[in-house]
Amino acid sequence: MWHDMFTFQLPVAEKLLRTVLVYALIVVIFRVAGKRNMAGLNTFDFVVIFLLSNVVQNAVIGNDNSLAGGVVGAVTLVVVNELLNHLSVRYAWVSRLLQGTSTIVIRDGRPVTENLRRLAMSTKELEHAVRIQNGDEIREVQVGELAETGHLVLTLRPEEQSADKADIAALNRRLDAIETLLASLTVPGGRPRGV
Repeated sequence: MWHDMFTFQLPVAEKLLRTVLVYALIVVIFRVAGKRNMAGLNTFDFVVIFLLSNVVQNAVIGNDNSLAGGVVGAVTLVVVNELLNHLSVRYAWVSRLLQGTSTIVIRDGRPVTENLRRLAMSTKELEHAVRIQNGDEIREVQVGELAETGHLVLTLRPEEQSADKADIAALNRRLDAIETLLASLTVPGGRPRGV
C-alpha cells in the first residue's frame, strides 16, 4: 500500500511536461475567451470551470494515481503560475501577451458599441456593471474601461464626481471668509451696523 502511494507510475519528466502543457492550454483558452468572461461569471461559466478541471485531469495525471505523482503535478502548477505572475509584473510584454490590455467601453457618457460587440457584452450588462459601482447611468461616466482582469474601471464626469478633501477644504475656507465678513458687519453687542 505505502509503496504504491509513493512510487511514480509515470516518469517525472513526463508528469512535469503534461502539467505545463495542460496549464498552457487552459491559459490560452481563457485568453481567447476574453476578459468579459472574467468580469461576470454566470451559472454556465461556473459549470464550465468545474467540469474543465475534471476533463483535463487525466491529461495531467495520465496513468499515475500515486500520491507522489499528484504532489509533482500540484507543485508544478503552483511554480509555473508563480513564475508567470512574476514575469507579468516584471515585463509588460508578458503581461500583455498573457492578460491582454484594457478596452474602452464607455467614452463621454456613451457606450463604445464596436468594443462591446467585440467583447460580446450587451449594453444592459454594461448598465448593470455601472450600477454595481454606484453609478446611476452610463451618461455620467467620462471613461469606462474593462481592465485585463475583467473589472470595469469608471471615471465619472467632473460634475458627477463626489466631493474630495480638496473640495471640502475650499468650502471651509469660503465659509470662514463669510463668517469673517459677517463678523465685520456687526457692532459690538451683536447688532448689525446701521440698525
